[in-house]
Amino acid sequence: MRAVVQRVSEARVEVGGEVTGAIGPGLLLYLGCGKEDRPDDGKWLLDKVLGLRIFPRPGEHEKMDSSVLDVGGGLLVVSQFTLYGDVRKGRRPSFDGAMPPGPAEIAYDAFVADARTRGLPVGTGRFRADMRVHSVGVGPVTIWLDTASRAILPA
Repeated sequence: MRAVVQRVSEARVEVGGEVTGAIGPGLLLYLGCGKEDRPDDGKWLLDKVLGLRIFPRPGEHEKMDSSVLDVGGGLLVVSQFTLYGDVRKGRRPSFDGAMPPGPAEIAYDAFVADARTRGLPVGTGRFRADMRVHSVGVGPVTIWLDTASRAILPA
């Protein structure tokens, strides 16, 4: 699984003019599922995201020392198969590394369901829909995570 995580003051997703998910301060998470994903990758990735110390402590503005859970933030999860776009050859991305839509939707839904058990507000987009994502970044702080690298990175 791959994720791009952005610290935001607010974010929302619209599909056909309807808001499908919205949060105030927290994290906007673009989530892509890959063909090589293991069954426990979603849990590892969610644990990593929720533990990222990328928020300042309340009352402080410089040092990032708190997680989204520490500050009571929300999580907006948007499916994003294009995180597996491979542009090493030519100009059109190849998405051969992305998980097929059926299994990817199951993995995405499981990730969201797990996130909803963690005690923070969770919003979503709509899988396989043409979405409009609106966000106000803070910092900016943007982190890229890939479960393929977990074998070499400590938890």
